[in-house]
Amino acid sequence: MSKPQRIVVVGAGLMGSGIAQVSAQAGHTVVLRDLTPDALARARSGIESSLARFVAKDRISGQDAEAALARISTTTDLDAASDADLVVEAVFESLDVKSEVFAALDGICRDDAVLATNTSAIPVTQIAAVTGRPEAVVGTHFFSPVPMMRLCELVRGYKTSDATLARAREFAEPTGKECIVVNRDVAGFVTTRLVSALVVEAVRLYESGVASAEDIDTACRLGFGHPMGPLATADLTGVDILRNATRNIYTETQDEKFAPPETLNRMVTAGDIGRKSGRGFYRYEE
Repeated sequence: MSKPQRIVVVGAGLMGSGIAQVSAQAGHTVVLRDLTPDALARARSGIESSLARFVAKDRISGQDAEAALARISTTTDLDAASDADLVVEAVFESLDVKSEVFAALDGICRDDAVLATNTSAIPVTQIAAVTGRPEAVVGTHFFSPVPMMRLCELVRGYKTSDATLARAREFAEPTGKECIVVNRDVAGFVTTRLVSALVVEAVRLYESGVASAEDIDTACRLGFGHPMGPLATADLTGVDILRNATRNIYTETQDEKFAPPETLNRMVTAGDIGRKSGRGFYRYEE
């Protein structure tokens, strides 16, 4: 286990609460920040349920689960980041929203703090540019659900220092993640570019009537050995999240293979955004 640190996670959604959980399980003191007490209460309840599932499956002890939960506190005050060793931003996937958070953190955090972003598609260099410390900004792209997925992409911005990258790795690996390094932060990095290209093409096949969602996913599972097909993956990740990611990559690259198909846009507008809404490419029972 790494030396315990004070970690602040900004954004208490599915990703932020998952990052908070694995950080606490790794022995860190964690402050989870969001805008409203309701959002924080939902996040804490989700973390409790997740830890309970680990206990039920004998993956951790009840004592360890209680200890991890005790390391997590919540707040609506961003000033809680003032004494953080490392801050992980996990807010909405929008450059404007993330830039506002990082500009504020730049004025709040200690000079030696690492500022990490969990963005899946926005270039880290763009986020770092709003701060006066771009060398201290790094991408730590975790995967959903964070407590289950073993990968973390460490992403260098144009000015990210070697020391910052090393500290990000020292944080991520003891949370149970295997890290890959993205040396040039092109939009979408490695994984989001790959999955976006696959999902976009799968959606185009689906919307043009070439094959059903089930058969497209079966083809990828049985033909390519994928554990889950691209459309089921879209439902799990969130159709809205994947649509926004592909749109960000397309905006940056103008590469037509990343242009979100009309079906994705219509599904997001209609609220059919996958498992979390009960319907996406598939229907989900309550």
